[in-house]
Amino acid sequence: MTPADDITPPVAPSLSATLDPADWGPVRDLGRQMVDDMVHYLETVRERPVWQTVPADIRAGLDEPLPREGQPLEAVYDQFRAQVLPYATGNIHPRFWGWVMGTGSATAMLAEMLAAGMNSHLAGYDQSATLVEMQVLTWLKALMGFPEGASGVLVSGGTAANLDGLMAARVAKAGYDVREEGAFGGPPLTVYASTETHSWIFKACEAMGLGRRAVRSIPVDADFRIDVAACRAAIAADRAAGLRPFAIVGNAGTVNTGAVDDLVALRALADETDLWLHVDGAFGALAALSDEPELVAGQELADSLAFDLHKWGYLPYEVGVILTRSADAQTAAYKAPATAVPAYLQSSTGGISTGTTYFADRGMALSRGFKALKVWMAMKEQGVARIGKAIQANINQARYLGRQVEADPLLELIAPVSLNVVCFRYRPEGMEAEAVNQLNRQILIALQEEGVAVPSQTILGGRFAIRCCMTNHRSRAEDFDILVAAVRRIGARLTGAAEGLQ
Repeated sequence: MTPADDITPPVAPSLSATLDPADWGPVRDLGRQMVDDMVHYLETVRERPVWQTVPADIRAGLDEPLPREGQPLEAVYDQFRAQVLPYATGNIHPRFWGWVMGTGSATAMLAEMLAAGMNSHLAGYDQSATLVEMQVLTWLKALMGFPEGASGVLVSGGTAANLDGLMAARVAKAGYDVREEGAFGGPPLTVYASTETHSWIFKACEAMGLGRRAVRSIPVDADFRIDVAACRAAIAADRAAGLRPFAIVGNAGTVNTGAVDDLVALRALADETDLWLHVDGAFGALAALSDEPELVAGQELADSLAFDLHKWGYLPYEVGVILTRSADAQTAAYKAPATAVPAYLQSSTGGISTGTTYFADRGMALSRGFKALKVWMAMKEQGVARIGKAIQANINQARYLGRQVEADPLLELIAPVSLNVVCFRYRPEGMEAEAVNQLNRQILIALQEEGVAVPSQTILGGRFAIRCCMTNHRSRAEDFDILVAAVRRIGARLTGAAEGLQ
């Protein structure tokens, strides 16, 4: 035997390694079962506790080593049903009013499955998904009173949408080429918003390199609305100090209380001072679809408007919206100069690469999913009028709960009900302030842990509040009766006051 005879021929590399199943039949059958199970889950949501903590054994069961080898899909799904599905935050339940979490719908749930099956990449390109998003944005511009030529893009949520608005504002009002020079190419930039504005504004200024010091937190009035005169004075003082104000932020529904700033007055102030007006309408902007659009009057005058359809639009997470009155201003903030566009992202006059980066030129993301499909399908199936009726019902529910609180001697309303948020507390007579705060913290926890309801919390003027935000299309009047009765019952139990049950 010669040495050559000992050489083992090399193994040919594999040229195929698909992740598709060898047999599609079981996948199809299990998929049908998943749809049935999730429709049943939605159908029976009222029969379950709003929320329950994840038990120790379930936590332990989800703490697993890296799965080097696969297992049958049926086994994975069984684990999902046993260890994942029962322990959500409960935001689809009729008595979930915590924070501002949306409730979803069956139509949009199915749309998510369809979008995942298509797996479209929505930077742009010549494809049906791009046309659907363009159509959705056209509808939203009309609903919000924005001009037909305005620009828009769907994003992940309120933080991203608000950041997009401030990015456009910065480029439009910086007074120099801020994209080329950065934050240090001119005087320090400043932005003005009320003390009730969501914390996204600090995160956005940090991300833009302006820092938290760029934010001027303007005081609010007794109704938690921005003090316009104080805002004007702050702008003047900063200009006198050599700084460069560039934007005013108005709120169409603050998270704490649902307060709506005087947006018409802010528009006039922005014109007077030559600043950009951005409106954070995270959930409140959708009140434009209700029978009382005047509740958010003036938001249609904004230079940019941010809002979330996964909040008061009743859609599954995640889908936020930024609309910009000037299409040029939005693309100026994001579109790369022709010399900076790599060859593989350049648009062509034909083929799939027509309009390659249409949406990527209007926001931060290049890789984007087909968020628009659930919006398109839900709006077509439900109709805007029906969605508006659900929004109006939530506004009416907030007023109903507010009246119940005001009529009850043991309860106290601690902020005006201006939109769809109710802040109240259990208030036994003669109890000291800090004891009342601690009592209401305990009541809130008990409500959640008993699975009765999930409000959230806030602090207003040093007073701890049980906070309910109505963005839930499944709630009924009886649910608020249950809440009030539970607050009285738990409060009485915790204080030992038998009169609390009378």
